[in-house]
Amino acid sequence: MADKKAAAKGEVAIHKFYKVEGSKVTRLKRECLKCGKGVFMAEHKDRFTCGKCGYTEFARKETAKKGKK
Repeated sequence: MADKKAAAKGEVAIHKFYKVEGSKVTRLKRECLKCGKGVFMAEHKDRFTCGKCGYTEFARKETAKKGKK
């Protein structure tokens, strides 16, 4: 028997990654440093991850506590 293929998840809505104001276009998502322009990173709770190469940047947590007296 033939194996069943996984169902397609759908297309990515690329138009949601850009903002157009008049003749200016700005990117709303962070781009991967390794892959270059056009490859956006996914935003997670505590990190940014590239889906193409797997590069991950962790968000900095402010752990600087003020001195106790």
